Amino acid sequence: MIIIGALIVSAAVLAAAFRIVAAIQASRPDPTRARALELLAMFAPALGAAAADPRAILVWQPLARMARRLFPAEFALIDQAAGGAFPFSNDRLQSAHAQWTADWLAWERSHDSEYKLKTAVVEQEIATAGTSAVLRARLDAVESEKLDLYQRRYQEYVRVAKALQALTGASA
Repeated sequence: MIIIGALIVSAAVLAAAFRIVAAIQASRPDPTRARALELLAMFAPALGAAAADPRAILVWQPLARMARRLFPAEFALIDQAAGGAFPFSNDRLQSAHAQWTADWLAWERSHDSEYKLKTAVVEQEIATAGTSAVLRARLDAVESEKLDLYQRRYQEYVRVAKALQALTGASA
């Protein structure tokens, strides 16, 4: 009888212990969800930065890729809630590439207009004052400046466009 009583008391103690452990675990936040919230907060600035300048994606995307490898369960929750890969879905990457291209075309038009005006001013001076070595050198300097600036900017455009395109292909 003592053994049966001891078994009953032991079973009651074990059942109470399991209930206490379950209550403690229920009062704690889910660690996966907590880390997912931290990741959301960490990458929130990336969304704003990428909206302002598509080049920001090239800085943030490698960090996001590394975080995805470290926290796959957390990113699965976030991706499900976001309806796509967070922070940069394939649609967002394509949109960034389109924005970068549109920005380039706008800059190119502005650049062309600016240097047409600079050239016209020097050509007007040549027409009024006559051709001189100084005015011819100024005209050549304007043309050289135009080409140098264009080449530097075009090189950056191509580098960023290719990098964004590569990310688009990599995320598909």
